[in-house]
Amino acid sequence: MLPAALKKQLSPVLQNGFVIKRAVFQPCLELYPMAEWEALMQNVNKLNRFKKKNNDFIRRFTAGVKVVEVDATGRLLVPKDLVVFADISKEIVVSAAINIVEIWDKDKYEQAIDDATGDFADLAEDVMGQDDEHGIS
Repeated sequence: MLPAALKKQLSPVLQNGFVIKRAVFQPCLELYPMAEWEALMQNVNKLNRFKKKNNDFIRRFTAGVKVVEVDATGRLLVPKDLVVFADISKEIVVSAAINIVEIWDKDKYEQAIDDATGDFADLAEDVMGQDDEHGIS
């Protein structure tokens, strides 16, 4: 069940459906609004499939991808194979991550946050403290 506040924020894109997939870097799931997924796939489709690493990436990146919809009561049916991948038990965390939503097992989410706590200041400085093409300094 999506939290009411999140469902309200997603209301403009609910009718188009979503894509749910395995995350690349974390043991969680990623929920993409269909427009976000289509934009991402436009970039992926530009990859030269005659390069083995590109082909391997596409196969692994799209492994377990499923199209899903949120029903009228705000429920989202997560396919069993993705539940197993993310090791989701009883309690979950639904976390907005800019243009997608992450779905975590609660214990795994808390562990990931705890693991990142010690070096978050360094990470923030590395990512946000550098001059780059976006003018962030």
